[in-house]
Amino acid sequence: QVQLVESGGGLVQAGGSLRLSCAASGSIVSLDTMGWYRQAPGKQREMVATITSGGTIKYADSVKGRFTISRDNAKNTVYLQMNTLRPEDTAVYYCNGLVRPALTLRWYDYWGQGTQVTVSS
Repeated sequence: QVQLVESGGGLVQAGGSLRLSCAASGSIVSLDTMGWYRQAPGKQREMVATITSGGTIKYADSVKGRFTISRDNAKNTVYLQMNTLRPEDTAVYYCNGLVRPALTLRWYDYWGQGTQVTVSS
């Protein structure tokens, strides 16, 4: 069984910083693209940033220049450094990973349970 577990959310004032972590564990053969998504109340889930196993990165326009995604392939962990946070960044942040589990040749999307980020004005 594969699990993605996020940590690092919390309450911060506008202009502050937070760092999210997401560790994938379980019977993992390969881990391809990992990413962060967020969902604010009343809104659809949106992509924040993604990073492939080779290091190709994509950001949502709204976070470019403020957020940095990185990963440690040896630890199956992805990070999101969030700087200059704004109230509109308030949302539940979800980790996502494209995983090939053991005993299968197929790839599956896995999601973490989510971590709340609240930015006060």
